[in-house]
Amino acid sequence: MTNPNNPFARLPEVPSFTVTSTTLADGDPWPAEQLSGRDVSPQLSWSGAPEGTKSYAVTVYDPDAPTGSGFWHWAVADIPAEVTELPAGAGDDTGSGLPAGAYQLPNDARLARFIGAAPPAGHGPHRYFTVVHALDVETIGVPAEATPAYLGFTIAGHLLGRAVLTATAETPA
Repeated sequence: MTNPNNPFARLPEVPSFTVTSTTLADGDPWPAEQLSGRDVSPQLSWSGAPEGTKSYAVTVYDPDAPTGSGFWHWAVADIPAEVTELPAGAGDDTGSGLPAGAYQLPNDARLARFIGAAPPAGHGPHRYFTVVHALDVETIGVPAEATPAYLGFTIAGHLLGRAVLTATAETPA
């Protein structure tokens, strides 16, 4: 049975490409550096994006957060097409590891940076979808103060492909 809380279930199907990380393996728990309090964004590398890709966006989303709308941990827009890697820690307060032209939108804590996983104690396991979105425009045209949900809405009309790594986290009761 598929998880009823699949964040891609109502989105258009698009080709997939490859995202890897020296920080995490798909399906594994987040390492300590990616938990709340340390808040170090993961290293990401990607390849095989669809032809015609003109930029990328990166998002980290927890659909299992007890909010009714999930929780956005990180959103980066306007990563140039020639960039295929972000170093660990790129999502700090200044976006020091982001390429020229790329910018971070405020997450659901209203911080324009990566914020680590912190599921409520006893709530069970949470999934964190780290997604690289291949886009058909050089700039997505979303204001820097916009929400990640608005970025996602805008991405939907420009999406060529999606690469996904899923991490987990759980806080014991």
